[in-house]
Amino acid sequence: MASKLFVGSLPYTTTSDDLQQLFAQFGTVASAVVINDRDTGRSKGFGFVEFDNDDDAKAAIKQLDGSDLDGRRIVVNEAKPREDKPRGGGGGGDRGGFKPRFEKRY
Repeated sequence: MASKLFVGSLPYTTTSDDLQQLFAQFGTVASAVVINDRDTGRSKGFGFVEFDNDDDAKAAIKQLDGSDLDGRRIVVNEAKPREDKPRGGGGGGDRGGFKPRFEKRY
């Protein structure tokens, strides 16, 4: 079964290929992705690595959690399942239209 790992506190210069190479020493990496900001395209400083083998993933966590990568102390642990959060709008009830500032009362 595949194991997905969270990798945090990455240097902003780290690429997905760098992540792949770093974790490949522990076994077959199914995927390695550094998460980028949607608007700027720059790294957000974290990523995910997926291993085909649970034992390889555990070995990677044991060896790499708290290790130094280009001057940054990285965090490596099992990824938690993604929570589905409501997206979108929010905000108030009155949406648009003309509303007089003062009402006349007769």
